Amino acid sequence: MKPIFSCLLAAPLLFLNVAALCAEHVTLRSRVGSMEVSGTLLGFDGNYYRVDTQYGELTVDGSGVLCDGPGCPSLTPFVAEVSISGSRNIGDVLMPALVEGFATHSGMKAERVKIDETHFEYVLSMAATDTPVGRFRFRVTNTDEGFADLLADEADLVMAVREIRKRELALAAEVGLGQLDDVNRSHVLALDALTAIVSPKNSISAISVLDLARILGGEIDNWRDFGGPDAPISIHMHDDNTGIAQAIEDRIMREAGYSLVEGVTRHATSMGLAQAVTQDQWSIGVVSYSDIGSSKPLALTGPCGFELRANRLTIKTEDYPLTAPLFLYNPARRLPKLARDFLSYTKSASSQIIKRRAGFVDQAPEEIDLNAQGDRFANAIRVLEAEEDLATLKQMVEKLAPSQRLSTSFRFEAGSTRLDAQSRSNVQHLAHAIKAGVYDGRRLMFVGFSDGEGPADGNLRISQRRAQIVKNAVEAAVSAADLPKVLMSTASFGEALPMACDDTSWGRQVNRRVEVWVQ
Repeated sequence: MKPIFSCLLAAPLLFLNVAALCAEHVTLRSRVGSMEVSGTLLGFDGNYYRVDTQYGELTVDGSGVLCDGPGCPSLTPFVAEVSISGSRNIGDVLMPALVEGFATHSGMKAERVKIDETHFEYVLSMAATDTPVGRFRFRVTNTDEGFADLLADEADLVMAVREIRKRELALAAEVGLGQLDDVNRSHVLALDALTAIVSPKNSISAISVLDLARILGGEIDNWRDFGGPDAPISIHMHDDNTGIAQAIEDRIMREAGYSLVEGVTRHATSMGLAQAVTQDQWSIGVVSYSDIGSSKPLALTGPCGFELRANRLTIKTEDYPLTAPLFLYNPARRLPKLARDFLSYTKSASSQIIKRRAGFVDQAPEEIDLNAQGDRFANAIRVLEAEEDLATLKQMVEKLAPSQRLSTSFRFEAGSTRLDAQSRSNVQHLAHAIKAGVYDGRRLMFVGFSDGEGPADGNLRISQRRAQIVKNAVEAAVSAADLPKVLMSTASFGEALPMACDDTSWGRQVNRRVEVWVQ
């Protein structure tokens, strides 16, 4: 069968998303002529063809076939193209910094070219020869648009400031993009946090998550309810189609059973929102930790008196209840080697430094001395109710005293034994460090904790089971050859070391965790 063509590729350089330029029929024949596949050429990454055939979408190794027809790509010179779409919060600073860092790390140079207000690209060339090897094309809008572009086959990577939703997961699976919340499809780029902010002139310094939801829901509308003056509260929020606005809806409002009140002031950018709150003494807003600017961040508190502030360490450990990972999602199809190398680079030690410099929280494990955790132990003592609680606390201190806590912590999805998105990423980071020999000859102890709901003996069993689940996950991610170099064990102390008040779902979620202690 002869293929039919209606156009030729106009440029000598070949790009990843051929379908976006000219959807053409091609015929791939094995070199011995025993096999033939015809269909619409969807993409070529320099090694593999992606073809839509009567049998469905097929990926064919280019080394074993000959491509017939004028629509077939020129194999030299090949310039890989990667299309990236989604959140402006990630696309404005973090991703450009990572692309530039990747280029330098790989012996390339990166030239940024602005196309319009929402589009730009990086042309990557070999530093020694100026030979182009790739283009990273960006469309910077919001998380919703990123997923829409992926579903339309107009993006290879999605930048998202929230987790993919169930509807988006189902649509992606339906069109053959795979299970996008799988560890190989969902990549945590860096960490951020939803942070309530007020003007520096406002005397309030802390708020509970529930009271924040009541303000945003319109139930509380005056500062006198917090001991302040008789002044109405003005609310500033992101545009409702942005990922951060949706994260606030998912993480704060829906959890508390509220909907956002009408009449709030909307902002297109985090910078504009933070500036507006800074200038309005009686306003409140929620922004990313990286976008606080000159505004005043509020600590999160509760009736038991605990306070948790968003900072680099509490975000990295996920002790801060509103920690928010930043994601890259990619479909279950073969990306060019340049894109795969970039994804690997985003998990490397050198990339963590770039993430910090860009104003975000990295995922590199840090060791925290026991003496630096006085607040945590003070909180534990504050809520002691029985003599056996003191005995458990004493046992815990004796057990942990010779060790240091890692900033890598693990938490679970609500009502599930499945690790949450940040924790699934933490498994990979810890496994990578183990394989790199960082903990050779040392002991890693996975220590489980629970919330205070239910009987103490039951909580102790639950915390032990969670510690074992995490230990098993890390062991599964590390090759068998590396396991004997590191001693691993588990311990559990139930409700002995609470991080937050147990009176809300947010506090209980923070308290249910597995920590890693290293000796």
